[in-house]
Amino acid sequence: MSTIPARLARSARVSTTPNAARQRVIQLYRDWYRSAPEICSIYALNVTPTFVRHCIRAHFEENRYVTDTRVIDVLLLKGRQEYQETLNCWKQLDHIMGILLAPRGRPQRTFLQKFYEGRDEDAVLPAATGIVHPKAV
Repeated sequence: MSTIPARLARSARVSTTPNAARQRVIQLYRDWYRSAPEICSIYALNVTPTFVRHCIRAHFEENRYVTDTRVIDVLLLKGRQEYQETLNCWKQLDHIMGILLAPRGRPQRTFLQKFYEGRDEDAVLPAATGIVHPKAV
């Protein structure tokens, strides 16, 4: 398939309501989900489309509890940008394997490692993240 940069381009939009933001998130998720076989064939990945879909779902689940519509809009913009760059073949295989398919997050630390650092960041959520902690709901 030839690379046509404008084929996946979308104008930046601002969500007026949480429901509108939710619909846009669902549409972006569907776009990613449906393009998993195409991603595997474009980049000649040695993983199945099912695994790619699993990784896409994990990335969306990381931001499941974001409630601020402005934060959701930024995440949508970045997600749409990644989608366009991925399908236009503007990424290398290392980008796909390292960024899209690799699990994110900090490596697990032992109690002593946390103690030596002098803080326990796992128990504290910053106040201005826009994330509602699932245990607080």
